[in-house]
Order: sequence, then structure tokens, then C-alpha cells
Amino acid sequence: MTGLDEQTGPDPARSPQSAGPANGPVPVRDNEYFVRLAFAESPQQGFEALFRLYYQALCSHALRFVYTREVAEDIVGEVFYQLWKTGSYASVQHTYRTYLYAAVRHRAHNYLRDELTGTRTPASLDALDDTGQTETPQTLIEYDETFQRVEQVIHALPPQCQRVFLMSRFENRKNQEIADELGLALKTVEAHMARALQQLRRVFLSAGLLLAAWLY
Repeated sequence: MTGLDEQTGPDPARSPQSAGPANGPVPVRDNEYFVRLAFAESPQQGFEALFRLYYQALCSHALRFVYTREVAEDIVGEVFYQLWKTGSYASVQHTYRTYLYAAVRHRAHNYLRDELTGTRTPASLDALDDTGQTETPQTLIEYDETFQRVEQVIHALPPQCQRVFLMSRFENRKNQEIADELGLALKTVEAHMARALQQLRRVFLSAGLLLAAWLY
């Protein structure tokens, strides 16, 4: 779940015009050129080219942070949906690749914040800031540190507390289901959840990341 460099490994995105076993990966600048040509033809063609080039790679990137393939695909799908719905594809100033990877990180971060702390807000679910153009090196460092601290807190929980928490937050199990499966009293499950959430809230609160959420 750690690591924020979307450039790690070979670039899986390939130009639609370069497909074929004899061709190697196309540099990002060439991908961007072909995508912008497609957008010049029509927004639909451009968006389809963008999706073909980056969808799978973005899902793999999201998977670093959110544990499950299903959630990673949901995050990437929402990024593309919002990009199309808001028309933001027409105002991307840097590369589409930079924009998309930053947006995926941003949503993965919000997903973890909301899932791990039980916080849900309309903004965190629906809003897509232009993160690809405003994300700074300092933001990347803060995201990376937060993801690492979340992992550390989860791994430091007592085994039974950790199991209860992961079943609740990452398997979407109800407290009573968990109690029945593990042979625990419901109050014991609730106590484990309270302990885990208390520890995780400290991670986000220390970074000032829950201030807006607590207003709801």
C-alpha cells in the first residue's frame, strides 16, 4: 500500500497506433501526443484513447493503497467518470498521466480516511479536485507518510483486534457477523473496533486530514 511513484517499472500505457508485439512501450510524451490528437477529433475519441492507455495501470497503482482489486477498480472508474462528467479533460494543463495518477492517489487517500474512521461526506465521495495540476512534492510526501502510518497502526494492533478491524472495514462485515464467526461477544467486537478507530483517527487528525469531515 506504500509507494507513490507512478513511474515505477515500464510504462504499461501504449499508443493505439503502436500496438503490436514488435513494438516496445511508447514514451509518455508520445502517448500524450496521440491522446491529444484523439481529443482534437472528438472528446469521445480522446476519452476512449485515454481509458485504453491508462485504465489497467491506474488500477494497479490504486491497488497499492486500498488492498482489494474491486475497490481499486471502483476508484479508477470514478476518476474517469468525474473527468468526463465535469469536462475536466479539456483543461488539463500538464500531462494526462500526471493528472490521472494524482487523482487516483487523492481518491485512494480519501477512501482510506473514510473507511478507516467510519467517516462519510458528500465531498469525499463525489468531488474531484484538479489534483493533477496542484499536487506538490510536499503533498506526495504527506500522502506517502500517511499511507505508511496507517499500515503501521494496523499491523501494531493486537491480532484479534486487527482481525476484527480488517473484517469490518475491508470485508464490509457487520459487527454481529464478526462476533458470530469469531465466537466473540458483540460488545467485545465493538471494543476492538473502538480501539482500532481511535488509533487510526490519530493518524489523520495529526495530519489535519479530518477537519472538514468532522464538520458533518
